[in-house]
Amino acid sequence: MAARTLISTLLTLLVAVAPVTSDSTFSPLRPPAIPLAVRSPYLSTWLNGDSGGLLPGNWPRFWAQVFDQTTGWQGFIRVDNVTYNWMGGATSPNVVTQTAFEYTATKSTFTFDVDGKVTLTATFLSPVHPTDLLQQSMQFSYLQASVESADGDHHEVQVYSDISGEWAGADTQQAINWSNGLNDGLAFHKFTLTKNTVFAEASDMALWGNWYYGTAANAGVTYRTGCPDTDTREMFINNGRLDNTIDTTFRSIGDDWPVFAFARDFGSVLDEQNVLFTVGLAQDQVINFQGNSTSPEALTALWSTVYTSAEDALSAFYFNWDIETHDAQLLDSKIHNDAFDAGGQDYASLTTLAVRQVFGSLQVAHGSRQNYLFLKEISSDGDIQTVDVIFPAHPIFLYLNPELLKLLLDPLFENQESGHYPNPWSIHDLGFFPNAVGFPNGNDEAMPVEECGNMIIMTLAYALRAKDSDYLAKHWPLLNQWAQFLVNDSLIPDYQLSTDDFAGALANQTNLALKGIIGVRAMSEIAGLSGIVNANQISEQYLNTSMQYVQTWAGLGVNNASDPPHTTLAYNEPDSHGLLYNIYADKLLGLDFVPDWVYDMQSNFYGTIMENYGVPLDTRHSWAKSDWQCFAAAVAAPDVRSQIHEHLVRFVEGTPTNRPLSDLYDAITGEFPTGGPTFINRPVLGGFFALLALPK
Repeated sequence: MAARTLISTLLTLLVAVAPVTSDSTFSPLRPPAIPLAVRSPYLSTWLNGDSGGLLPGNWPRFWAQVFDQTTGWQGFIRVDNVTYNWMGGATSPNVVTQTAFEYTATKSTFTFDVDGKVTLTATFLSPVHPTDLLQQSMQFSYLQASVESADGDHHEVQVYSDISGEWAGADTQQAINWSNGLNDGLAFHKFTLTKNTVFAEASDMALWGNWYYGTAANAGVTYRTGCPDTDTREMFINNGRLDNTIDTTFRSIGDDWPVFAFARDFGSVLDEQNVLFTVGLAQDQVINFQGNSTSPEALTALWSTVYTSAEDALSAFYFNWDIETHDAQLLDSKIHNDAFDAGGQDYASLTTLAVRQVFGSLQVAHGSRQNYLFLKEISSDGDIQTVDVIFPAHPIFLYLNPELLKLLLDPLFENQESGHYPNPWSIHDLGFFPNAVGFPNGNDEAMPVEECGNMIIMTLAYALRAKDSDYLAKHWPLLNQWAQFLVNDSLIPDYQLSTDDFAGALANQTNLALKGIIGVRAMSEIAGLSGIVNANQISEQYLNTSMQYVQTWAGLGVNNASDPPHTTLAYNEPDSHGLLYNIYADKLLGLDFVPDWVYDMQSNFYGTIMENYGVPLDTRHSWAKSDWQCFAAAVAAPDVRSQIHEHLVRFVEGTPTNRPLSDLYDAITGEFPTGGPTFINRPVLGGFFALLALPK
């Protein structure tokens, strides 16, 4: 984008280009990428790590891996008739000095010094609402710019911000059209692809819906809609205001780069003054779902059941800023304090970083029967409702609101209980986001033991935490079907994939077998709680089977001859080892049927294989998984837990990956795995909350 944002020759002569300067601190860490506006799979804009964590002089980018998938977002500040760049990659004018950055669970806050005269603070708030589906359904985010005198003198200050048409699509040849308007005191720009295709993506960006950029229609606010970027920005640089015009020549995203701009003139500034912007996407229909019907249903955005128009929803969101900031502060404090008390500052730094990444994968939807929550398997393949992605993410939902986990499980149960899946094991996913149409031919990616164990464990975890035994009774037939499959196939797993499918299929996987066995043990609890006929007898049968299996498993999957002893990657492979993260479910469900010596053994072993950036996943590679390390750490000895968290923090600060935080990396170098997949921005970081999700 920078190549086509050149200011005119005259302007370049007047305002010299300067390199980005910074004395910035980063608190609590400097992550590999910083979340700016992250509320859904489509509203997901970040400041990548190649910026050095500096907002001025660098373009924000959409999360996806397409090269240079810029979401143009530019900010200027004019102080006493001199203009500076505080956000974005425009090549002129001079940049401000960034002095600090801080993140919480919901906010990214940058502080800048403007030539010693003015302090500018930019706060990016992406609200997270674990207990308010209506608010969570809005794909909008905030940017607040605050200015105040830094030297005690009055200064004339104007602030500018624009977004480009690039938010609407990665292909800059796509045509867009636009408009502007005023709604309940909110001035807004609106733009969309000229050709909308509902429930379709390109380069992971939505091909339907309307994008908005809004601010309060206060005195001193001026705008330009759809005008070329260079002309618009030059107008502010020279004059500190815009001319309130709309360009009526609709064109492609890359044709004279239409931007959607606001300027706010504060006049003479001494004490703090603010301007607030809202950016986001409104889609009337959000998910195509094959549930309990003969054909898929187009599920609507939940906000559309309350607001008569997207503009009304946008205005309501914008003017809810005071409540949103209050609620965000409460959530930020809760997560930080709970994590700090449970695991110290390293753990608090990890959990707070994960929150927006997880919730940015979600889409709330409203159907004819109920509300649902859908999850996109971001970056690995774009599937929707992937069971073995929900599973590593599910601790954050149990911790914040178990109802969220139920809403994620509901579409999976509904699709399969309606006869849309022929296999005796659990489905792997429901299709490619946003089309949750399932696999009526049973041709999904097969992970039979993995997904049956995951579904049983998560269903019981929800029911126990929410005290909802009716949910177990409602889904007993399917749960029992999956459990019977585990009885037959979990102790000695066939050659198959586990959730770590990137490492390849394998027979007799020790860790996978344990998940299946815990699933069988969990069914004993489910039978007892569900109130089914012959519940006690069935519960005892599952209990006895699981107890026999875990004893046999301990004989097959442990190398007692090594020093120290440890579980193996697969049976009869004594020189192998693997991270035994599936043991976590035993403690999560309060089963306590895996022998204590297994926990002690693994705790003693992990320190002996710890690399610079953590514990490798298994002996096949030096690859590590951050989510599974948090699962293992949650049930390890306290000193080992702290050691794992410390190494994960080292990875966050030291990785050269420069993208939204990866869960898969090389434990030695911190790089993306050589020869392996590039995972970024995946919701599996909900696994960082494994310790907080354990029963108290």
